Amino acid sequence: MSTSSPSAEEFRALHEGEPFVIPNPWDAGSARMLEELGFKALATTSSGFAFTLGRADGDVTLDEVIAHTAALVDAVRVPVAIDLENGYGRPAAEAARAVSAAAEAGGAGGSIEDWDSESGLYPLEEARERIAAAAEAAATSGFVLAARAENHIRGNPDLDDTITRLQAYEAAGADVLYAPGIRGEEIATVCSAVGKPVNVLALPGMKAADLFAAGVQRISVGGQLTWIAAAAAAEAAVAVRDQGDFDVLRTRLQGADWLR
Repeated sequence: MSTSSPSAEEFRALHEGEPFVIPNPWDAGSARMLEELGFKALATTSSGFAFTLGRADGDVTLDEVIAHTAALVDAVRVPVAIDLENGYGRPAAEAARAVSAAAEAGGAGGSIEDWDSESGLYPLEEARERIAAAAEAAATSGFVLAARAENHIRGNPDLDDTITRLQAYEAAGADVLYAPGIRGEEIATVCSAVGKPVNVLALPGMKAADLFAAGVQRISVGGQLTWIAAAAAAEAAVAVRDQGDFDVLRTRLQGADWLR
């Protein structure tokens, strides 16, 4: 018998209501900030978290991700979904193990990819089996599982294959379907081809209203908030280094207000 956590139930309910934006914090402080700004749920970013450790995306262990999950869940009151990459192992059992660990750490949901840096895109049947195992693990806690078809950001922008994969993942038990990198008319095509909520990765030039009108239920931003924050800090640091100009340290935002 499955037993849903209150956080997972709250997160699942969001997918049954009005479409929403789910931004991606990179640490506990940014999670608190985004919660205070009024977002109803948050999702971690593998690249953003790796940056906080001084590493590249993909160079983080499951144990580190689970500790990160616990830190963010402890910092906020809204549901937190976890970027679980490929599950930190190719076998289906590893995808299931990652989902179970994230749920035990308080994650309300999370995503599993069909790609890794060594093997590339997994064959469809293997990828489907991995999602089926992850979905079975997710069901014990009500964890909201998103299945990711990585085609469009891994050098294979074949929309027909992407849709075939998403349909297979839906049949395997995924709660949310996600193909990062789709844009334009592809988005409406994907939304009309599946029966579960669709997550879209926001890209410059997109508008939330247009995505929602196309049938999107959830919009995430990936690691981009991390890189915007890092770029702003780097720009200010360069001014300090090269010009001795400390006026760049002025800010209207006061982080302490978010942490009270």
